[in-house]
Amino acid sequence: MSTLIESSTQVETRELTVAAALNEALREEMSRDDRVFLLGEDVGAAGGVYKVTDGLYEEFGAGRVIDSPISEAGIVGLAVGAAMTGRRPVVEVMFGDFLFLAMDQIVNQAAKIRYMSGGAWHAPMVIRTTLGAGRRAAAQHSQSVHAMVAHIPGLKVVLPSDAADAKGMLKAAIRDDDPVVFFEDKLSYREIGPVPRGEYLVPLGQALVRRHGRDVTLVATSSMVGVAMSAAETLAGASVEAEVVDVRCLSPLDLDTVLDSVRRTGRCVVVDEGHRRFGATAELAASVAENAYRELVAPVRRLAAMDVPVPFSPVLEDLTIPRADQVVTAVNGLMAWER
Repeated sequence: MSTLIESSTQVETRELTVAAALNEALREEMSRDDRVFLLGEDVGAAGGVYKVTDGLYEEFGAGRVIDSPISEAGIVGLAVGAAMTGRRPVVEVMFGDFLFLAMDQIVNQAAKIRYMSGGAWHAPMVIRTTLGAGRRAAAQHSQSVHAMVAHIPGLKVVLPSDAADAKGMLKAAIRDDDPVVFFEDKLSYREIGPVPRGEYLVPLGQALVRRHGRDVTLVATSSMVGVAMSAAETLAGASVEAEVVDVRCLSPLDLDTVLDSVRRTGRCVVVDEGHRRFGATAELAASVAENAYRELVAPVRRLAAMDVPVPFSPVLEDLTIPRADQVVTAVNGLMAWER
C-alpha cells in the first residue's frame, strides 16, 4: 500500500496499530543506537502494560530492556543520570497520573540541567506516558496532565494522534538532545492506521492540517483530533467547511500553522482533553486572540474536560470528556455570531 504522508512525500506504508507503531520505533532506534535503552515497570518479559515493548526484552536482553521496581521517582532519577552521562533512556510511566511521583526529577533536574550548567550538560531522555479518560480507570488513572508538563520550560511535550505520528515522533523524540515527555492516549493503542516502513521521522514542533476548510478552524490535540474530525464530517453535511489542525506538540508549539488557518477562516474552536481551567485550551485560545484578533469574526470558543476528578461511573465519566456533538454546537454558535 502506498499513501501520502505529510505534504507531498510518497512513502510505502502498511497498517499498524498505534502500539505496534511505537514498538517499531523503539526497535529501530535501539538497533540504530546502542545508547538507547528502555526502563520501566513491566517493560521486560511482560512487554509493558499496553504491550508497546512486547518482544524487545527477548531481542535486546535484560541489559537494555530493564524492569524496574515500582518507584517512578527512582525510574526517572536513574534516567536523568544515565542521560547526563551519555545514554539515551526511554522511560515508561504507565499512567500520566504517576508523573507527580517523579516531578522533582522531571521539573528540577531534567528540565533545568542544560540551563543550570551553562550548556555543559544535557538530558537526552524520553518519558513515555499516557493521557485520557474513557477506560473506566477512575480518578487516579484517567487524568490528562500534559498542560501541567508543558508549563515547565526545558521540556518538550508531544501528543501524537495516529499511528504514523506515533512512530515518527517517537523516533524524533529519542534523537532529541533534551528531555521529551511523550503522551500517548490510552484508548488509541489498538487503533489502526497507515505507518511508513523503515526510517520515518516527524519533526517535533510542527502542527498538521488534517482537513481543509474555509468556515471555521478546529484546533485539537491527541484524541480530540478524532473528535474534531467527526464534528467536521457532521458540519460538512450542513455545508459548513471546518478545517482541523492537529497541534501535535504543546512544546514547542507551532502557533504559525494555527494562526494561518484562523486568519483564513475567521473562527476558531479549541478542543483538548485536559481540564479547561488554566489548561491547553486557555493557552491556545489566548494566543489566537492576541495574534489574530483583527481577522476573527467571532470569539474563540474552547472545549475541554470538566474541572472535576474523572468519575469511575461510566455514565458520568463520558459526560466529562468533550464530544463531537458539543463541537458542532460550538461551531454553529460561531456561525450565527454577529459582530
